[in-house]
Amino acid sequence: MNEFEWRRQLRELRAPVAPRHDLWTRIDAALEPAEPVRASSRPGWLLAASFAGLSLLAVSLSLRQGQLPDHPQTTVTASAQPWKPDDPRLAGAAIELDAARLELRQALEQAPHSPALQRLLSRTRQQQSRLRQLDQQAG
Repeated sequence: MNEFEWRRQLRELRAPVAPRHDLWTRIDAALEPAEPVRASSRPGWLLAASFAGLSLLAVSLSLRQGQLPDHPQTTVTASAQPWKPDDPRLAGAAIELDAARLELRQALEQAPHSPALQRLLSRTRQQQSRLRQLDQQAG
């Protein structure tokens, strides 16, 4: 095989190739849920109980963080300010997580019912919590 044949074969590779069958029908079928979830099938009291439980958890965590003598900046009133860890090795991660949380909140303002954005915001909060734990262990 010489160079001219290689070049000819390379030119043939640039030609568009049509798929044997339509892929979008399978993709659409895979993305749609088997049964739609109806909001009316869930009892209202379960939603109220979960909200109350999350509220209690949030209050207890904020009180716990507010009572730590080492970290006066983690009180409930300072929650709008970005948290700065004492360990300089964690400072970059804290800045990135805070920026990600702010961007996710802005995105949720545009699409408030997006489950993907809500999951990402929840994961970001978990990562920030883990970062705070690492800062307490390091300090």
